[in-house]
Amino acid sequence: MAMNSSVNEFILFGLTQDPRKQKAIFGVFLMFYLATLLGNFLIVVTIKRSRTLGSPMYFFLFYLSFADACFSTTTAPRLIVDAISQQKTISYNECMTQVFSAHFFGCMEIFVLILMALDRYVAICKPLRYTTIMNRHVCSVLVILGWVGSCIHSSAQIVLALRLPFCGPNVIDHYFCDLQPLLKLACMDTYVINLLVVTNSGAICMVSFIILLISYVIILYSLRNYSAEGRRKALSTCTSHFIVVVLFFGPCIFIYTRPATTFPVDKVVAVFYTIGTPLLNPLIYTLRNAEVKIAMKMLWCSKV
Repeated sequence: MAMNSSVNEFILFGLTQDPRKQKAIFGVFLMFYLATLLGNFLIVVTIKRSRTLGSPMYFFLFYLSFADACFSTTTAPRLIVDAISQQKTISYNECMTQVFSAHFFGCMEIFVLILMALDRYVAICKPLRYTTIMNRHVCSVLVILGWVGSCIHSSAQIVLALRLPFCGPNVIDHYFCDLQPLLKLACMDTYVINLLVVTNSGAICMVSFIILLISYVIILYSLRNYSAEGRRKALSTCTSHFIVVVLFFGPCIFIYTRPATTFPVDKVVAVFYTIGTPLLNPLIYTLRNAEVKIAMKMLWCSKV
């Protein structure tokens, strides 16, 4: 428990207090969560077992799907259970664990998206050196660096959270523990800590988004030298990546790059990047990718 804190548990307000809406939330988000787990599980297993999906792009997609499943698991089960339970309490330690894990897997998703953009940049802009530059050893080191970077980011977040004293009230106006709603409950001046949160999470979101935008602009510019068929295939892949980037970074930038103010719409926006993006990623990457669809059919039809 934090120093100078008299609160040992919090009450999560959730998305709504309306009993009928809560039942709908339980049903809808349970289906969303199960679909997320199933979709990402299919991609992870298909890439792991398939001999045709051995390129760096699918190596990174494997880790994106893994991060998606874990990221959704940090928030969705609590939202689903709280929708039908009378006691919507979460202990202080569980709350801090949720802050750490949500930021860890969310940051990992950001780093993997950057690695996927880097992979497409090398494949399209330096095709002759692609296999040399993006070999398996380099890809593994890049993913490890992503894990380390995520751990540093989430550790910084949890250090800030642990410094907050709570004297009551203990009702978090959100469906999961995050620093912004916790800052509202802290019985201290949180201006400096909020500044650090914006500097940390906000900067990661903005800088990563700008890097990704620049990389895709360079990729699109490089495609002018390709044949019509080559452009079509490259554009299809890059469009999938870009859709995922916009869906994830739009809500993140809205939440983490502003002063210590919260809006009622924040919870709905948070649903997009904590539950919506992990659900949509498998659909985007399978429906728009012929290689993944063929590999899935071959693998799962042979199993059946």
